[in-house]
Amino acid sequence: MYNPMDELNPPTRLMLTPGPSCVDPRVYRALATPMVGHVDPWFTQFMGGVQEMMRDIFQTENEITFPVSGSGSGGIEAAVMNVLEPGDEAIVCVNGTFSERMAEIADRSGATIHRVSAPLGGVVDPDDVRKAGLGRKIKFIGLTHGETSTGVLTNLDPFRKVADELGALFIVDAVATLAGVPLDVDGERIDICFSGSQKAMSAPPGMAPITVSQSVEDVIRGRKTRVQTWYFDLTSTMNYWGRERTYHHTPPVSLIYAIHEAMRLVLEEGLQARWDRHLLNQTALVTGAEAMGLSMFVSNPAHRLPTVTAINIPVGIDGAKVRSRLLNEFQIEIAGGLGPIKTKIWRIGLMGYSCQRGNVLLLLDALERILLDEGLKLSLGAGIAAATSVYANTAFVPAGPQR
Repeated sequence: MYNPMDELNPPTRLMLTPGPSCVDPRVYRALATPMVGHVDPWFTQFMGGVQEMMRDIFQTENEITFPVSGSGSGGIEAAVMNVLEPGDEAIVCVNGTFSERMAEIADRSGATIHRVSAPLGGVVDPDDVRKAGLGRKIKFIGLTHGETSTGVLTNLDPFRKVADELGALFIVDAVATLAGVPLDVDGERIDICFSGSQKAMSAPPGMAPITVSQSVEDVIRGRKTRVQTWYFDLTSTMNYWGRERTYHHTPPVSLIYAIHEAMRLVLEEGLQARWDRHLLNQTALVTGAEAMGLSMFVSNPAHRLPTVTAINIPVGIDGAKVRSRLLNEFQIEIAGGLGPIKTKIWRIGLMGYSCQRGNVLLLLDALERILLDEGLKLSLGAGIAAATSVYANTAFVPAGPQR
């Protein structure tokens, strides 16, 4: 039984959830390094290196690039609230829980938000977005690059084109994709892009990397009204992360150490190699799961998010019980669905340090054992064999963590 006076000793889990992911030992070591003040001259110089690496990972030259002190949802709030003013109109593409969260946060700005939706498991049609914006002065088009509630990946290019046609800014939620899926902020002309530290970068939760284009900086500085949130008001935090290093709030120094080390790991591996590793391991997972007779929630392979895979729970199987057994018997944590598909799918995250060949094979083996025990008819060993075949037939050798 848990006693709050006992020494802290959490269980060791294999985190294969949609977030957080497992943390590299080097990042844990960075967390344990000495604390300094957030206006210490050493730390304010160190901040510049954090920003430099973050620009490299976002693939941008944007001056305003830094980690917001907050979760990925804080990144959403910072992105939309700094741009919107009462009376504005914006379009948010909704195809799951987290894209709906962007719309809900935007609703609170006093602006008029037009939701353009797609069925769960699908992508929004850019033509529907175009139609929704015709005859309107649209401030921005917002979408979620990787919708972790459904495992859907959206191609950004068509939406950038629609934003150009409508004269709108383009805001992208890359919480589940940054450092795990190809993303080029400058090349894809994204005006605001934000992410989360705990996903494919494999740092602890609590930081939301964000990058803002010069055009957005001009919009923010030219606002007629104050930003409706004090904490996420970029006009102030831009100064702390800018040349002035003017105090705004006390940032989580140790978490910044951690994301610094996590970004070093990303850049040491290389972005392309990291993207390839995530895609390879997801391909092995999907191939193995399908060989076991399981089906994917996202039917179109081109729309599947490499970092989070949604698998349909077989008829007659108690999905929550399977997850509980994975956790209690194998120390593996996966997630169920959210909202209307809460009991319909399992969501499996392969991100950052968690995205390893050994983890894929371990999960497939454990899942097969449990499903057989729960009465599902499976071909013994088919999942492992199919996944192993994927690894054997690829010339790509991951440079990142593997076991």
